[in-house]
Amino acid sequence: MSAIGRAIWFIESHFGDDISLEEISDVAGLSRYHLSRVFGLVTGHSISGYIRARRLSLAALALIRHSSSILEVALDAGYGSHEAFTRAFREQFGITPDAVRKQGHTRNLMLLEPIRMDPARFTDLEPPRFETLPSMLFAGLQEIYPYGGNAAIPSLWQKFNTYEGSISGQRGTAAYGICTHIAGETEKFRYMAAVAVDNGSDLPEGFATLKIPSQRYAVFAHRGHVSGIPATMHQIFGTWLPVSGIEFADMPDMFERYDERFDPYTGMGLTEIWIPVRE
Repeated sequence: MSAIGRAIWFIESHFGDDISLEEISDVAGLSRYHLSRVFGLVTGHSISGYIRARRLSLAALALIRHSSSILEVALDAGYGSHEAFTRAFREQFGITPDAVRKQGHTRNLMLLEPIRMDPARFTDLEPPRFETLPSMLFAGLQEIYPYGGNAAIPSLWQKFNTYEGSISGQRGTAAYGICTHIAGETEKFRYMAAVAVDNGSDLPEGFATLKIPSQRYAVFAHRGHVSGIPATMHQIFGTWLPVSGIEFADMPDMFERYDERFDPYTGMGLTEIWIPVRE
């Protein structure tokens, strides 16, 4: 079982208890820092967000299946009061627990089922190559997304692609999708659709720049549709990294590199996934 698979198993077996990130990371075999980053990259959820959504999803089912009071359901879900439970429930589903009990169904709620890390659905991971890049400056459009909000990223690329061929000082033709963590933030990450540039002057309005220092990378190939990248990420972070003897570095979290081997119109082709490492 992969590191992320072990983490999910432990959460599913204990999320009714007050479990800590340290307990989950011990079971997963990763540090707390790396587990927090890798879990979000692989599953699309922060650890705390996944636990919260699973508890509230089961609470929603309990509201329509059991005769327990709403306060009893709240306490079982780990909330100390009716008010705290109602607030969290409404933030998660856009509806109050009382309204769900009255309607008697959850068809209008996006309940979160347990994530299944089934090894059978993953293709074999090609061995990486290793490269050291010099310090590079990137320019592009960036947004902050919650883990699980990856579905909005294609619209950022659609907007960025309108600037193709018109970015001052662009180096080469490759495009980059750069993920960086936000200090002190476990629920969200920053994503930039960018190109490498010589300098940060005379850029289109709304563009941001990001300088990445010289860094060693493990470079993996993802073949097929771009929507399958999370499965490749799972193989990298959940299976390859824990047994590689190589340490995941700090900056950036990772980046995707798109060159002439990728077709942005169809989303098909070869995408390179660059993971910063310390050997």
